[in-house]
Amino acid sequence: MEHKFQGVYPALITPFTSTGALDVGALKRLIEFQIESGVSGLVPCGTTGESPTLSHAEHDRVIELTVQYADGRLPVIAGTGSNSTSEAIQLSQHAEQSGADAVLLVSPYYNKPTQKGLYLHFSAIAESVSVPCIVYNIKGRTGVNIETETMVKLMNDHENIVAVKEASGDIEQMKSVIKDRHEKFLVLSGDDNMTVDLIEAGGDGVISVAANLLPRQMQEMVQTALSGDIPKAREMEAKLMPFFKACFLETNPIPIKTAMALNGWCEEIFRLPMCSFYSDDHYEVLKKALSGLDVPRPKGK
Repeated sequence: MEHKFQGVYPALITPFTSTGALDVGALKRLIEFQIESGVSGLVPCGTTGESPTLSHAEHDRVIELTVQYADGRLPVIAGTGSNSTSEAIQLSQHAEQSGADAVLLVSPYYNKPTQKGLYLHFSAIAESVSVPCIVYNIKGRTGVNIETETMVKLMNDHENIVAVKEASGDIEQMKSVIKDRHEKFLVLSGDDNMTVDLIEAGGDGVISVAANLLPRQMQEMVQTALSGDIPKAREMEAKLMPFFKACFLETNPIPIKTAMALNGWCEEIFRLPMCSFYSDDHYEVLKKALSGLDVPRPKGK
């Protein structure tokens, strides 16, 4: 199945029970909520899903469950990146075998490869699977930036490298990728607060943290921007901006998962080294940012 990856793709949290196990029931409720809210697709096992603390078996299971619960209603973009190329290949091949529609490949972290190393890394993964591959550029968490020249070479040399999730924080770099891309290549924001800027520059949507809790509002904002009504999208963005900022009061996914827990979607349980807010003041800032936003809760809660 071919997909044009435009719109809003929530980077799903991974709910845990009070004992730290995967909360399958909460995951299913979250996926149904996202589908009912009209998002464009689902992204399990990204950074927001605490993938670094999932075992390989858990990582595989979350992807399998997401595909199962989505049941073909929305595309599933499975987070399968790693700083080990062989591990990323293994995870990506499993995701493809499980029915995922695409894979999201974060830039290798900690080992800081050269641009040549980045090219060879993503090339090897793309050649190991037939599903579309979305490259994830986030220098702030990986220590290395994927330069535009490298990104363009990857998109031109590999037909199944179809998009980039741009979280460099540099709108000029995003514009350079948009300028140099071929017509089928898509550029998605990795930062909620830069989404309208990116779409105005010719981008295609967002892989979103905030959409975990506010999927309808995010979809409305993005579709409005994609339709060309940037002034109206800016008005929506202004209402959401305090929450966008609150989502980074502390390291992602701490704030968004806390917000989800406060509204009944999951337990406020993290896996170390992620933990609950270190500052009680942050709870109040988060609650204030959500005031007046028509925050949904699960039925019966």
